Amino acid sequence: MVTKNDIKFINSLKHKKFRDLNNCFIVEGKKSIKEFIDSEFKLIKLFSVNSSCFKELANQFQIEYNQLKKISFLNNPDDHLAIFELKKTKPINNENLIIALESIRDPGNLGTIIRSCEWFGIKDIICSLDSVDCYNPKVIQAAMGSISRLNISYLNLGHYLKISKSVKIGTSLIGKSIYKSNIKSENSILVFGNEANGISDELFKIIDFNLSIPRFQKHNFPESLNIASSLAIILGEIKRKEF
Repeated sequence: MVTKNDIKFINSLKHKKFRDLNNCFIVEGKKSIKEFIDSEFKLIKLFSVNSSCFKELANQFQIEYNQLKKISFLNNPDDHLAIFELKKTKPINNENLIIALESIRDPGNLGTIIRSCEWFGIKDIICSLDSVDCYNPKVIQAAMGSISRLNISYLNLGHYLKISKSVKIGTSLIGKSIYKSNIKSENSILVFGNEANGISDELFKIIDFNLSIPRFQKHNFPESLNIASSLAIILGEIKRKEF
């Protein structure tokens, strides 16, 4: 059964303020929920239309589909909704390739970036403090469980880059072609800027050099690539040269 208090509480978790206040967030869908259960995240409560999918869980509650629709953030709920406790971030491993994101606004972009990062073996993602929250329901949905296995930190990105001894690599339309560059994964930070404005002038002053993805046609359209697509292309090329 879903109580009025459950509905009110779960709906409040759409907002970062209440996720932080209550130290928890929402995951929907059988596959993603199982991945979070198998990770270091602590399950608080699970609501299921079909409880047989998750056996031996004391904090699971069987509900009707019409009740699920009252608490789901999706237009077409996927039979299961879980509340998990937020996890503390781990120390950043500066010996590996780190992805740094400045002022990312779109939840779908961040979720896709997180999923791509896991595919290419990235362990740490650093986000500027004004980037969209990685526990936003739309980010969770787009990341498809990958958040459960990556370390995502929110910090003062400018300060972090200034004190870091790693090689700082920017991404822009005027950088050196990724296809003519030899980038190593060790002790490097790959920086991506805001979807509309790119990397800020403040961070450009800190970055050691820039990479770009060349346009393979004569006219200047489209003006740019989607940030999640750009990240996947650049990481794919870096890893190809290391393979």
